[in-house]
Amino acid sequence: MIANRTKYLKEVTDELRREWPKNRTINIVCHGHSVPAGYFATPVVDTFNAYPHLVHIGLKEKYPFAVINFIITAIGGEDSEWGALRFERDVLSLYPWVVTIDYGLNDRRIGLKKAKSAWKSMIEKCLENNIKVLLLTPTLDSSGLFEENKDQWNLLRKHAEQIRKLAEEYEVGLVDCFSVFENYIRNGGDIMDLLSWPNHPNRKGHELIAREILRWFI
Repeated sequence: MIANRTKYLKEVTDELRREWPKNRTINIVCHGHSVPAGYFATPVVDTFNAYPHLVHIGLKEKYPFAVINFIITAIGGEDSEWGALRFERDVLSLYPWVVTIDYGLNDRRIGLKKAKSAWKSMIEKCLENNIKVLLLTPTLDSSGLFEENKDQWNLLRKHAEQIRKLAEEYEVGLVDCFSVFENYIRNGGDIMDLLSWPNHPNRKGHELIAREILRWFI
């Protein structure tokens, strides 16, 4: 099963509660593609409305004595194979306490098998270094609106399911963006309410993601 939400980040949240001079700087790294990088309507990068910044604000409100660095190592257009290749250099070198991984949208072009191998590599490197991991399923894009793009939407669903299974296999954290966006639609919302671009969330979409990530920092 996936990690226990009430216990998984306890070591991190205990540190976030410490006051000077006993507190330490906590590095949190957001690794992935254009969504955590902050791309809205390409080529605009709206950093302060993207989920890494929103989570940073939420954590500072909850833990006012904490020194928190949110470091974005995401690259627009990248898939998990490329992210895995640079993982040691760009992520592990920062000595993070928590790493989020978000590549589901772009991984459709490399396929499930290659994506699984890349995600496993990144997860295992984190666990070897005692780093907590939050895996993000992909946000929805507009492909489900068009019959000619249904295959892409169905493939996105398969990648989401694969990421859930990886979270269960390694007992790490899961942020199920796919389900959150689907629930929004099931409850009467329109997917276009959450998008700034065919495959990029807007502020409202990023707020839904941030809310789910913050639920892990109890």
